[in-house]
Amino acid sequence: MAERGSNQAPETGAFFQRDRQWHPPAFTPGYKSSVLRSPQKALLSFDNTISELTGPVFGHAMLGELDNDLIHNFAKAGESAIGERIIVHGRVLDERGKGVPGVLLEFWQANAGGRYRHKKDGYLAPLDANFGGCGRTIAGEDGFYAFRTVRPGPYPWPNGPNDWRPAHIHFSVFGQGFAQRLITQMYFEGDPLIWRCPIVGGISNTAAVEALIAALDMHATIPMDALAYKFDIVLRGRRSTLFENRPEGN
Repeated sequence: MAERGSNQAPETGAFFQRDRQWHPPAFTPGYKSSVLRSPQKALLSFDNTISELTGPVFGHAMLGELDNDLIHNFAKAGESAIGERIIVHGRVLDERGKGVPGVLLEFWQANAGGRYRHKKDGYLAPLDANFGGCGRTIAGEDGFYAFRTVRPGPYPWPNGPNDWRPAHIHFSVFGQGFAQRLITQMYFEGDPLIWRCPIVGGISNTAAVEALIAALDMHATIPMDALAYKFDIVLRGRRSTLFENRPEGN
């Protein structure tokens, strides 16, 4: 998709086919919620529709000044969110490694203590009055995106007697040729809870899991301010990023 104001013509044509063996099965009993959520009948394959091939266009005019700064976008004047300050950056790519511009990325997460700003989150960790836990940005001409936030904390969840979610950030990706948004999660390099998580355990391919882990990027770190993590998102094809809401294909 061409970003508004550019001379780049939108690309059209059928999508690359996805390798379904790359994704975990919908029915994964170790992740209890999948038992009721998984399809009960065989999947059907449909040709791409016009709306899927052309997609929406998002303009930068829709963004607020602090939409991509979760450290400050919910904070009082002169204050900021509590926690380890980080920068998350990367590129939105197609299967060929070509940047996809004009993609709207939304992100949401728990605070540094592992608690969401949601009325149904009953975890005992404290809320941070200066942290809302959500933001958005639009990928540039080369597919590049970046935002500032605090590193989220892990938290327990009632899947098993002692199951914990590793630190993670949720991503919603809405861009070229998609009739609905795609949703995924990003984890952090070196977190030992990743490989203990029942949700991650449903992914049989180690390389697929590793594609969800953001690498520490010291080159993009701001000294005395924030560490940086690099997370590329591949939208389609045989090695696309795992999208939890559309494992059948994008």
